[in-house]
This record gives sequence, C-alpha cells and structure tokens, in this order.
Amino acid sequence: MAAARHILAIDQGTTSSRALVFDAGLNLVASAQREFAQHFPASGWVEHEPEDIWDGVLSTCREAIAKAGISADSVAAIGITNQRETTLIWDRKTGRAIHRAIVWQDRRTAAACAELVATGHDELVAARTGLRIDPYFSATKIAWMLDQVPGARRRAEAGELAFGTVDSFLLWRLTGGAVHATDATNAARTMIFDIHRGVWDEELLALFGIPAALLPEVKDCAGFFGETVPDLFGAAIPVRGIAGDQQAATIGQACFSPGMVKSTYGTGCFALLNTGRAPVKSKHRLLSTIAYQLEGKRTYALEGSIFVAGAAVQWLRDGLGIITDASETGPLAQAADPAQEVYLVPAFVGLGAPHWDAEARGAIFGLTRGSGPREFAKAALESVCYQTLDLIEAMHADWPAASSGAGARSVLRVDGGMVASDWTMQRLADILDLAVDRPVLRETTALGAAYLAGLDAGLLPEPDRFADLWRLERRFTPGMAASERARKIDGWRDSVRRTLRDR
Repeated sequence: MAAARHILAIDQGTTSSRALVFDAGLNLVASAQREFAQHFPASGWVEHEPEDIWDGVLSTCREAIAKAGISADSVAAIGITNQRETTLIWDRKTGRAIHRAIVWQDRRTAAACAELVATGHDELVAARTGLRIDPYFSATKIAWMLDQVPGARRRAEAGELAFGTVDSFLLWRLTGGAVHATDATNAARTMIFDIHRGVWDEELLALFGIPAALLPEVKDCAGFFGETVPDLFGAAIPVRGIAGDQQAATIGQACFSPGMVKSTYGTGCFALLNTGRAPVKSKHRLLSTIAYQLEGKRTYALEGSIFVAGAAVQWLRDGLGIITDASETGPLAQAADPAQEVYLVPAFVGLGAPHWDAEARGAIFGLTRGSGPREFAKAALESVCYQTLDLIEAMHADWPAASSGAGARSVLRVDGGMVASDWTMQRLADILDLAVDRPVLRETTALGAAYLAGLDAGLLPEPDRFADLWRLERRFTPGMAASERARKIDGWRDSVRRTLRDR
C-alpha cells in the first residue's frame, strides 16, 4: 500500500490517553489527548474503569487521524505504549472486564506480598523475573481478582477469561477479540515471566495461583500483532509494535548500545541502563528487566525508580503555595542565596531505589532564618539531581562494565516534563559529572512505539541506523568545581542518612 506512509502511536498513560500521528521521517504531524477518571475505593487502592481507557484511546486515535488530514488507509501501522503493571481480566466472549483495572500504584496486596517475602519466596521471584515481590507488579493483582470476584477463578481455569496489561486489553479490543497477546517488556513486569527463558514460569504461576489459561501470547516488541476491525477507523490498520512506557522511552531515546542510560522525569523518575544481551543481578535494590526484544533476541536493562521528581515541584505549588506554575522554579533557584545549602529529601511516600525505605518520610535540612521560596525551589530541583546520582551510582556498582566501555558513563539522555528547565538540566549535569542530552522531540515514549511499528512496517531503519536519526536539541556539560560538587553530595548523603527509618 504505497500511500500508507504514516504511523499512529497510542500512548496510554496513568491519567490520560494520547494518540500521535508521525510521518515516515518520524516527524510529529498531529496529536490528541483525553484525561480519564481515577478511582480510589479504599486507602491505597487505585483503579481505572476499562471502558474509560478504551473510549479515550478510540476517540483520540480518531481525532489525531482527522487532525493530520489523512484517512485510515494512509496509516501503515499502529504502535502501542502503555502504563505498565496495571492489570485487567475480561470475558473472552464479550470483551467486558470482570472488575475495574487495578493500577500499578495500587497497594491492596501489600499483606500478601509481605507474607510471600516472609516465607522465603523473594529469591525465587528475583532469580526468575528480576523483580522484587511488591504490589506494584501484576501477579498479586491477578490473584486478588480471581479470589474476590465471584466465580472468577472457576471461569479462569475453564478458559473463559483473559488477563492482560493495558496493551493486551487494547489489542484485544482493536482486533475485535481476534488477538490475545502482549510483548516481552510488558510480560516482564508481571512477576510471573521468566526473563531468561522468555516464557511464563509454571512454578511462579503455581506460587501465585494463576491459571495458565488466562495468559496472553508473548511476542517481540516489533512484529505483526493483528489488524484493527475496519469499522473502528474506516479501514483495517495493522498493529506492529508494543512496548511498556519506560521501555518505549528507552527505544525513543535510541539507547540501543550497552552502557547507554535514559532517565524520564515526570511525577516520578525512571532510569534505565542498557546492559546488553545478559541480565544483571542487582546488589543495590535495582530491578533487572527486559529493555526490548527484537527478532527473538532480548536486550536487558537495570531499572531504578524515584518516587518523587516533578511531584516535588507540585508540592511547592499545591502544598506550600510559593509558585503558581512549574516554570517559575528555575528562575527562583537561579536567584537563591549560594551561601545557603538547603536539602529536601522528598520521601513523601518513602524512598525508592536504591534505598527502598517505605517508612521514610520527607525532611528538610539546612534551614536558616534567611531561607525562603528561592531556597526551597532550589532544594526541590536539586533533590531530583541527587536522587538521579544515587540511581546512576547504584547501576554502575551493579554493572562495572558500564563504567569501562567506550563512551560509557559519559552521557545521560533525558525526557519528560521537567527537562524543559535549563537550570535543572545544568544542575543535573553538574551533580552527575556527566553530559546530559535533551532531544529535539521530547515525546520519546510515543516515538519509541512509533519506531517499533514503523520498523516492522518497513518504513524505518534498523536500530543502529535509527540511532543516527536521534536529534540533539541541547547538551548540558558539567561546569561545577569538583570540590563544590563533593561538598554538596556529602550534604545530600548526610540528609538521606538522617531521613531513613530502616538504617
């Protein structure tokens, strides 16, 4: 189909669904976005209405295609990227979910996870999946639904129900129920997938009480997943790419070589380090995961998460009321008194990797009578830089090869809302003592999904040549004196030690 030279990327996130149309050169042509409701039925519980997700995806796809001024038969392929770990189970006949989606943030299975850790199953789970036993991942969410929804377990065992992360649910709906599949990156976040063998693990399925009949087929990230029902968009469109959001951002940042790192700054922060063909077992509380799988070959990554990044700026705005817009923080930080060293440890919901202290709570150190909004803004932005340093150092301690390869530990590629702040990116480069690269196109998650689809459609080159197309908007290089950097980092580490509860 010679006229089909566009790619439609579906970016299904935690608070909104987006659709973006790219041309064959991966230039953004049009986009649409729609927010949807968050449901909090109990403390620590977070749910989404599956029909809200589906309606948002369908409407934004149609809107983006219309804005691009094209028809569906001009779209060569669809790529899907999604919020990871969020769990759905639906009826195979009707396609209707048996319960609201349980979101990755949900903590309802914390007691079940604690019991599994207490009975010594954490080593098995880590060895097979690269993950920590935690409610964050899908397995205990699946078990909860099977046990709490009347008749669900019996129906699952009879093959009447299907499980999927959001990508799998969307694929089912897009293909009219013809395809029940996922990709390796999403499967790797379920806590029941062996990332070494690339299969659902029977021992883990038995441990969590999950019938194999529920599970989708696991495919490469780029490949033919099926075609959309023609009446959805006016013509059948092949789905040719799927990846979880952080892995899609890694692909969009062209981090295809071992040692390359990307960091995405949103409400929180996710950093992924490409470790090549072999997974690395973390000794510093990081996760080992699949970065992407192409032509049956898996590439792995170390992943670290920061719970509070952009959320610290939101706290300045909504909690303290010292700013009205996030864009004010950079100029405030620039004007802060350089003689004051104020440290914010933003452990509002505990500390993530590499500390993993759920009981820690936020604290501010170094306040003087002269401390004010400028110093608070500086401390909030610097906290993101220091936390990123903690992740990067843990990654390189886990995988020393990252510090010895050609060009390794020289550049961090960044994306997400916070990277718009020049001050923050310069301070990040100074604290990390390495270059920070900000791309021209910051929609890297959707870009990764589009690339995967375009790769399989034959519109886009292989990864090594795609990496040559990655375009730098600005490089921030370290400029801070080594003595000042060391002093500031020492102050941060002292502040963290004072904050941790489990040390």
